[in-house]
Amino acid sequence: MSNIRILGIDPWTTTVGFAIIDKQNQIYSIIDYWVFSTTPKVPIYDKVFEIWNDIIEIIKKYQPDIISIEKLYFQNNIKTGIDVAQSRWVILYEAMKHNLAIQEYTPLQVKKAITGNGQAKKAQLQRALQIIFRMEEIPKPDDAADAIWLAYMGGLNSNKNINNYL
Repeated sequence: MSNIRILGIDPWTTTVGFAIIDKQNQIYSIIDYWVFSTTPKVPIYDKVFEIWNDIIEIIKKYQPDIISIEKLYFQNNIKTGIDVAQSRWVILYEAMKHNLAIQEYTPLQVKKAITGNGQAKKAQLQRALQIIFRMEEIPKPDDAADAIWLAYMGGLNSNKNINNYL
């Protein structure tokens, strides 16, 4: 693919970071990034429904080819992990429904690919983000910046074997 659009997603339940990046040949351009937030202090099923509606709108608006999403990794808080898994489920469902190629990355994989160090600090990733995308400031909020990294990873791996489920 010489021209692709990648949707990066940092999934949570209160905020979900997203980023849209275009890759034309080996040139990357950030099209948009931000977070969508759910209503505070409502049941998880209400939050998941809000996330579902938001992801549908993002896919319709930007028409990505690939979704690159953070892979779940929780050691301590099982409840949070279960809630985030539900958020990921509706996002991945819509990705499959729209025939997007799906890529998943752990934070360790992102850190290692970008900085060469799987234990890199957020500040190192943010500085690399500024350099790679020639940005004056580090994107905020952090969930949106993380989504940019995930989209970038999707672009780096766009020529490798990626899964289309439908």
